[in-house]
Amino acid sequence: MPIIKSAIKRAKQTLKRRERNISIKKDIKTAVKAFSAEPSAKTLAAAQSEIDTAVKKGLIKKNTAARRKSALSKIAKKAGVALEAAKKPAAKPATAKKTAAKKAPAKKLAAKKAEK
Repeated sequence: MPIIKSAIKRAKQTLKRRERNISIKKDIKTAVKAFSAEPSAKTLAAAQSEIDTAVKKGLIKKNTAARRKSALSKIAKKAGVALEAAKKPAAKPATAKKTAAKKAPAKKLAAKKAEK
């Protein structure tokens, strides 16, 4: 057991992080097993979401996640399951105010260069 105050704090932090990491890894395994047991678009999305969450939290590397998701999609393709495309809201058109603000500095720079 550590004696130094900072080492005690570090030990507590390590335990908390370890529990959190184990929990996230269990969530991944559970979601992947659920997908393997019953391949469907819903379970595929859940498994991929858990993997993405682990990457976001720094638990697994990006390429590891890509490899695992690829394996899941390969299984889904064999089972005839297609992931439903997420609906994104339409992009808003740029307003005239924003475009005018971007063009104005360029004219000023050209005028300054011409003076020199």
